[in-house]
Amino acid sequence: MVEETAWEEARRVAGAARAASAALAQKSAAERAAALAAMAVALRAQTGAIVEANERDMEAARAAGTKESLLDRLMLDAGRVDAMAAALEDLIALPDPLGRVQEERVLKSGIELQRVSVPLGVVAVVYEARPNVTADAAGICLKSGNAAVLRGGSLAAHSNALIAAVLHDAAVAAGMPAGCIGAIESTDRAATDALMQLHGVVDVLIPRGGAGLIRHCVEHSKVPVIETGTGNCHVYVHESADAEKARAIVLNAKCRRYGVCNAAETLLVDSSAADALLPPILSALAERGVLLHCDAQAAALAREAGLEAGGQFVAADEDDWATEYLAPEIAVRCVEGVDAAIDHVNRYGTHHSEAIVAENAAACERFLARVDAAAVYANASTAFTDGGQFGLGAEIGISTQKLHARGPFALDALISYKYVLRGTGQVRA
Repeated sequence: MVEETAWEEARRVAGAARAASAALAQKSAAERAAALAAMAVALRAQTGAIVEANERDMEAARAAGTKESLLDRLMLDAGRVDAMAAALEDLIALPDPLGRVQEERVLKSGIELQRVSVPLGVVAVVYEARPNVTADAAGICLKSGNAAVLRGGSLAAHSNALIAAVLHDAAVAAGMPAGCIGAIESTDRAATDALMQLHGVVDVLIPRGGAGLIRHCVEHSKVPVIETGTGNCHVYVHESADAEKARAIVLNAKCRRYGVCNAAETLLVDSSAADALLPPILSALAERGVLLHCDAQAAALAREAGLEAGGQFVAADEDDWATEYLAPEIAVRCVEGVDAAIDHVNRYGTHHSEAIVAENAAACERFLARVDAAAVYANASTAFTDGGQFGLGAEIGISTQKLHARGPFALDALISYKYVLRGTGQVRA
C-alpha cells in the first residue's frame, strides 16, 4: 500500500470537510447543541486514554529539551480534560450565531430585504503545542455551523489525533455529517503548506502559534487568514499608582502562566516614582524566579533592593523591549511619564494586551485612548484577555489585526452573512 503524503492527506481531509459543510450548515441549533453535549460526554469518558496519549507526547517533548513554558501548554491531566469538556458545554448555552436577522427593510422596489448570518464554510486551524485547542476549535466550528480542519503541531501529535477522533465520532453519532471535524495527523510541515493553497476548498485559515508560523501563513497563504498575533504585552505603572495594587497586577500578568500570549513581557514604571514603587515589585518577581532585564535606573534599584546582578537581574538591551519571552523573564524600563510609556508600547508592542496601573483618572483615559492594541486595561491584569473571561466562551484565537476580527474571537468571527430578498414579481427597468 502506497503511503499517503502530507499534501494528499491535507487535500483529503479538507475535501471531506468541504463535503460535510453544506449539510452541517443546515443543522438546527438544537441538533448542534446535542452534538456538543455528546462530544463533552465522550471527552470525559475517554479521559484515561487521552491522558495516556498526552504522556507519550510529554515524554518525547522532555527528551527533546522542550522548555517548561511549552511543556505547560502541552500537558493534559484529568482536570484539563474536564475543562475542555466544560468549555464545550459552555458553548451550548451561548446564543446561536446562525440565522440571525442582522438587518431588515423594504427597498424602494417593494422587495423585502434581510441580511442573515451564515457559516463561513470550512475553517482550518493550524496550531502548535496546545492540545486543548483541538477541542476548542472543533466545538466553536460546530456551534457556528462550520466544518473544521485541524492541523496541530508535532509536539502534541498523539494527543491531538485521539481528541479529534473522539470528538468526530461523537458528533457523527449525534447526527452530524461525517468529515465535519477533520484532523491532519501528518507531522510534515508540508501539510500546512498544502492547506494554504486550497483556496475554494478552505474558506479561512487561522494560525495559532509562534511568530514564525503566523508570518509564514500570512505571507504564503492563498486562503484568507485571520492572524492571531504574538503577545509582547506591557504593564505600565504610573506615578500615581497604588503600590500594592501595582505589585499584585504585575505579578499576575507575568507569573500566572509564563507561556501564554497575554502574559506581560515588559514592565514600565515612571522614573519619578520608581524609587518608591519599583523595588517591591522587582523583589516579588525575583522571589518567583523571574529574571529581570533592567535598564540603568531599574538595575540600580534592583541592586539597592539586594538582588543579585547576573543571577536575578541583568542589563537590558534594545532587543529586550521587543522580546516575547514566554518564560520567567521580564524587561523593566523607567520612563518619563504617560506619553513616553504610550510611545514605548506603540513602538515595541504587538497590539495584543496592554495595561496601565494608576489612580490618576486622566492618565488612565489617555493611555486607553492612545495605545493601539486589541485590549487595553486600566488597573487590571492583561491575563484577562481570554475568550472565556470576555464572555465569549471557548475562543479560537486572539487576533491582533484590525479586519474581520480583533482580540479574543470565537463564534461571531466564524460567520458571514447573505442577503435574502423576497419579492412579489418585481423586475428592474
